[in-house]
Amino acid sequence: MKYAFYVFTSYGVAGVMTLCLIAWVWLDGRARRQELAELEASGFRRRSSRPAPETPDEMGGETTA
Repeated sequence: MKYAFYVFTSYGVAGVMTLCLIAWVWLDGRARRQELAELEASGFRRRSSRPAPETPDEMGGETTA
């Protein structure tokens, strides 16, 4: 029983640290989504949201006609 305090304290500290990391990642994700929404509202767009080019001219290639 003399090691019980050490074991329980270690598990407690590890649990608290894990919960803090989860909260930090969750809060940071919310902040990044809010920043992204503000940028999109001001006119900036993600490159991945553009439609894909459909013709070789739009892709920058040469036509073989």
